[in-house]
Amino acid sequence: MTDKFLIKGGKPLKGEVEISGYKNSAGAVLAASLLSEKTSIIGNLPICLDVLNMIEILKEIGVGIKWLGPKKIKINPANLDPRKIPVNLFEKMRVSVLLVGPLLARFRKFKIPHPGGDKIGLRPISAHLEALKSFGIKTKEKNGFYFFEAPQKKQGKRIVLKEFSVTATENIMMLAAKSKGKTKIEIAACEPQIQDLGRFLEKMGLNIKGAGTHTIEIVGKNKLQGAEFSISPDPTEAGTFLLAFALTGGEGKIKKVNPEHLSFFLEKVKEIGVNFEVKKNEILVKKSKRLLPAKLQILPYPGFPTDLQPQTSVLLTQAKGKSLIHDPLYEGRFNHLNELRKMGADIEITDPHRALIFGKTKLTGNKINAPDIRAGAALILAGLTAKGTSQIENVYQIDRGYEKFDEKLRKLGARIKRI
Repeated sequence: MTDKFLIKGGKPLKGEVEISGYKNSAGAVLAASLLSEKTSIIGNLPICLDVLNMIEILKEIGVGIKWLGPKKIKINPANLDPRKIPVNLFEKMRVSVLLVGPLLARFRKFKIPHPGGDKIGLRPISAHLEALKSFGIKTKEKNGFYFFEAPQKKQGKRIVLKEFSVTATENIMMLAAKSKGKTKIEIAACEPQIQDLGRFLEKMGLNIKGAGTHTIEIVGKNKLQGAEFSISPDPTEAGTFLLAFALTGGEGKIKKVNPEHLSFFLEKVKEIGVNFEVKKNEILVKKSKRLLPAKLQILPYPGFPTDLQPQTSVLLTQAKGKSLIHDPLYEGRFNHLNELRKMGADIEITDPHRALIFGKTKLTGNKINAPDIRAGAALILAGLTAKGTSQIENVYQIDRGYEKFDEKLRKLGARIKRI
């Protein structure tokens, strides 16, 4: 039996919430720690299932892990063995694909199962494989596994990625870290997790330019040192709580946030009518009077993030008028919209990437299913907004990406319980 959430809606949230470390950064930094044979210390880890599973994979392949506190670990990757990769864990999440770069940097041959993750559409790793080919790495797919073989000596290259792929950018950064000479990555993604990875690799002794821009240059090094690093705050969690306050007519303070990672999102929700004030590392949310319809165009960072689209679509059900959402990244990103319809939302999905939302509609509690991490969070917000009681199934998905989401909401007065 999997856990469910029971939510009684209609109560404004009030109080302070502290944002956890960014899951997506944690995955990349944990993977990068394998590039050195020396010990690293990683702090501000979010305690969510994807991160705990990643740590479990590291243990299984022979990495020494010691907890130094509730969110801090010491990593000793001297004796890792890729032959011990646990298939079931690897297939549970997308972030496991980030082990490819560091393992190729340290080993000539190994195989991995297909990485898992959210069911939000086709998520092939072709951008990774194309870029790896430029380094002279041979790959083949057989019986549900990818087989990799690296040349004896890896040489830095000019890589032009086929798309702004975050995980492909991260994998190439990690492979370049131990390749001889300079690697230049063009059409690189520049999300906050790329910036975190760049800072961590610099602390390991690398010379990096441009992490956080669309062109990254890395001068490889044969031996990297261990490093101590703290994961940056989670912008998606911060955005989710901002919308939770706004949707319930509540007010409060979001602490430990980097507003620079949310610039475009904050501008857009302000345009919709959400009332807030940005401080240095806090956001003060006040009661919003009237919500306006909007056109939401999802773009790679620093544009409007796909990971906050489902939650914002709930906000638009409460805006008077017609809103348009265009999310070209994944064809399954609208899975939550059918669940919102069950709650009374007036939504027309015109194609897998476009939807019209007609507001304002009263949402009513219903039995709904969380298809993926962000859709699950959006449905919790809908439950908090709706009249009556909602039951959300498959909350394992939400636990994968949010640390103690229900507990944090309860502290703000939400009537949510796990059963």
